[in-house]
Amino acid sequence: MNKSILSSVVVITSATLIAGCSERARYDPSDQAGANPPLPSAQSFFTPPMQVPKYVGWQKGETPKVAQGLTIQGIASGLEHPRQVYCLPNGDILVAESNSPNAEPVTSPKQLIAGMVTGRSGKKGKGGNRITLLRKRTDGSGEWDKYVFIDHLHSPFGMQLIGDTLYVADTDAILKYPYKSGETSMPAQGIELADLPDKVNHHWTKALLASPDGKKLYVGVGSNSNASENGLDVEYRRANVLEVDVATGASRIYAAGIRNPTGLQWEPKTGQLWAVANERDEIGADLVPDYLTSVKDDGFYGWPYSYYGQHVDRRVQPQRPDLVAKAIKPDYAIGSHVAPLGLLFYTGSNLPAQYQGGAFIGEHGSWDRSPLSGYAVAYVAFENGKPVGTPKPVVTGFASDDEKELRGAPVGLAQDQDGALIIADDVGNTVWRVTKTGG
Repeated sequence: MNKSILSSVVVITSATLIAGCSERARYDPSDQAGANPPLPSAQSFFTPPMQVPKYVGWQKGETPKVAQGLTIQGIASGLEHPRQVYCLPNGDILVAESNSPNAEPVTSPKQLIAGMVTGRSGKKGKGGNRITLLRKRTDGSGEWDKYVFIDHLHSPFGMQLIGDTLYVADTDAILKYPYKSGETSMPAQGIELADLPDKVNHHWTKALLASPDGKKLYVGVGSNSNASENGLDVEYRRANVLEVDVATGASRIYAAGIRNPTGLQWEPKTGQLWAVANERDEIGADLVPDYLTSVKDDGFYGWPYSYYGQHVDRRVQPQRPDLVAKAIKPDYAIGSHVAPLGLLFYTGSNLPAQYQGGAFIGEHGSWDRSPLSGYAVAYVAFENGKPVGTPKPVVTGFASDDEKELRGAPVGLAQDQDGALIIADDVGNTVWRVTKTGG
C-alpha cells in the first residue's frame, strides 16, 4: 500500500459517510423482483455509498426468525466461516469452512476503504480451509456431532458426490477423493481433476454441480473485478459457468457473461440448469438487480459490457456492441444488492405446502445499498419451470431491526435426508436446520 492511497483514507471515509446518508434506494427489493424490474439511470460516485452493520454474532439462546409454521435449530456452532453445505445419502452433512485466500492486491483508496468497512461486518472472518462432517446422533436428542473430514484445503466451496467419488472445488482446482459411507475422516489425499481460474481472486468461490448422469461437473467462476477495472487479462475464463468432463478433466465454457454465478442447481421439472448471480456495484443503490436465471448452453449474459440484458455499462472500455447484442436477459430479478450466494430447489415434503416446488435463495446481503437488503433466506415459487410472484422472506433476523448490528448471514443451502432446510451462516459461524413446526 503506497502513501498516496493511505493519505486518501480520511477524505474517502468522510465522502463515504456523507454519500451513505444522502444516497438511499428508491425501490424496495420486492419492487425490483420479477422478469421486468424497473431500472433507474446509472449514477457516478467518487466513492459509492456504503452501509455495513457491525458484527455482534449470535448470543446464547438467539436464533434467526422463521416464518409462521416453521421451527429453526442450530445443529453446529463454533465453525470457522461455514460457506457451503452438502447432504450425503446416509444423512451426514458436509460443511465447507472457508473464506477468501486474500490474493487480491489493494490498488485504490476505494478498495482499501471498502475492505475496512466490510471487515467490521464479520464477513472477512477466518476460514477453516476444511470440510467438516455433521452426523445426527441416534439417541433421539436431536443433537449433531461434528468431525474434521478433510483438512488443509485452499478456500473450498462446492462439493459433489458421484458414485463413490467426492469432488471438492477449491478456489484453484477440483479435487477428487474416494468416498466410503460412514467414515468420519478422509484418509486419502485429494487428486486434482482440473485446474480452475485462480488469479487475483476478487470472486473466489467455485460453485459445483454434477450432471444427472454423473459425466459432467458444472463450475461457477466469478469475475476478478466489479466491472473489468482490473483489465480483461485477469478475466480469462472468468464470469463463466464451466463444464468439466469427469472422465478426463477437460473443460469448456458452458455459459459466459455472468458476473458471479453461484448456487448452481437443476430445476426438477424441466431439468434446466439454473443459477443465482451477484450483479455489479457502484452505479446506484437500485442498480443492478441480482438475479435468478436459467443458464443456457453457449449463452452470454452481458458482463461486463451490459447488465440485465442489453443495458450498456458505460464504464467498460472498450465497448463491445457485438456482444451486447447477444446478451440474454435473466429470467427473474431478486432485488438490487441482496447478494445471493445459495440456491436450492426444494423437492421434499417436510416443509409446509407453500414452500414446496420452488426455490430457496440464501441472500448474503451487500455493502452497496441503504437501507440494507438481503440478509435473509427467501423463497420463490415456480410454475411450469419458471419463477412467479415476489420472493417471500422465510428466515430473517440476521441483521438487527435498526440495521446497526449483524448476527449472521446466510450462504449455502441444502435439503437433508428428512426434507429439512439446511443453512450455512458464515458470519454467525453456525449451521441452521429449518423444519415444519411439530414435524
